[in-house]
Amino acid sequence: MRALPPSVLMLARRWWPRHPWLLLGLWLLVQAAFLVKFHGPHYANDSARYLDYATNLAQHGYYQQEAGAPVATIANNGADNFQYAHNQRYILYPWFQSVWLRLGAGWWGIVLAQLAIAGLAAGALYGAVRRLAGGRRGAAALATGLFILWPDIQQFNCYLLTESLFISLSVLSFWALVRVRGGGWGAGLRLAVLLLLTALVRPNGFVVAAAVGLAGLAQLYVVRRRLFWLAVGSGVLAVPLAVWWLNYQLVSFFIVETYQRGELMFATPVWAIHPSAPLAMPPAGLGQMSRVLYFAAHNPGFLAKLMMGKLLVFFSSIKPYYSLGHRLMSVLVLWPLYWLAVRGGRRAAVWLPARTFLAGVPLLQAAIVMLTVDDYDVRFLAPVLPFVFALASLAMSELASERVGELVKE
Repeated sequence: MRALPPSVLMLARRWWPRHPWLLLGLWLLVQAAFLVKFHGPHYANDSARYLDYATNLAQHGYYQQEAGAPVATIANNGADNFQYAHNQRYILYPWFQSVWLRLGAGWWGIVLAQLAIAGLAAGALYGAVRRLAGGRRGAAALATGLFILWPDIQQFNCYLLTESLFISLSVLSFWALVRVRGGGWGAGLRLAVLLLLTALVRPNGFVVAAAVGLAGLAQLYVVRRRLFWLAVGSGVLAVPLAVWWLNYQLVSFFIVETYQRGELMFATPVWAIHPSAPLAMPPAGLGQMSRVLYFAAHNPGFLAKLMMGKLLVFFSSIKPYYSLGHRLMSVLVLWPLYWLAVRGGRRAAVWLPARTFLAGVPLLQAAIVMLTVDDYDVRFLAPVLPFVFALASLAMSELASERVGELVKE
């Protein structure tokens, strides 16, 4: 700190009390920049099916299945109405869109609502990190600044996709978890509602609730060890039920087919891994999760290579078709933040359930990617980055405190 020029220190002291307003101005500037870049609401390749579903809901008040829907076949994985069955895994987002369509606000209404909720999420992230940091605002400002400036996150506020709402609800769930500590039954109810909404936005939305479950287990391990082992045992006994549920939930997904093609990124042959011998494919008639288990049992070596490749591609944030600037940003900024996040996850001064949650969401998401396939874009990584930023900022706060202590001793 002494190495900084006096003029810089004076400027920092002058503007630091106003940093919440600076963050707000920065957030507004970033949102305006993306609106200009995309010329308003951005229609992407998956937008059509959400908007078609939402339009149906807006017109009828419920989903009215179209006449002549295709019957169940092997090609559509046994679903009588494949798109309907698939969209049920994203049910909250079409309903969210339908509200604004029914009000006549159109695409702009959807995007402006996403922007408003994203703004609340940014404020919630600031409040949650500050609470975990013992009231220190430096960690909160850093985490929120990274959240605002990281383009892979904020761009989705303009997209007619699930990502913006999913990211915002995930961050709000984190805020609600932090508020549970000493907050009474009302705080617990608020957390439960947010977890349910998050789970309904995307099929992998359950990872946020699962991370809260891990947070609860971590606390039980410390305060009630016997109850912890009882919960773990109950989870093991529930595995067959989980497989049955996943067979139903994944009916509209084609996971094993991506294994067969050796894909590390969905529908992208680049960097694909090809087997050295013919693969043993599961027989017809099995559910999706059962097919995955069959493939794993009969092709363990090849599946292990696929899983490790997907893990590296997922966390590296580097794809072969990304720009040089994007790759440099990942290597020079994101990779060091991972290291800091690991350090932040080990910081004993931070409430254990919150640390477990912040580490649990990225790790559970990574596990899902390893078992399924990474996206060709950033849609799977972006939702977990706010939690990486939170852990890294808590670690930076600790390092800064240690440095100040050393300077005082000198």
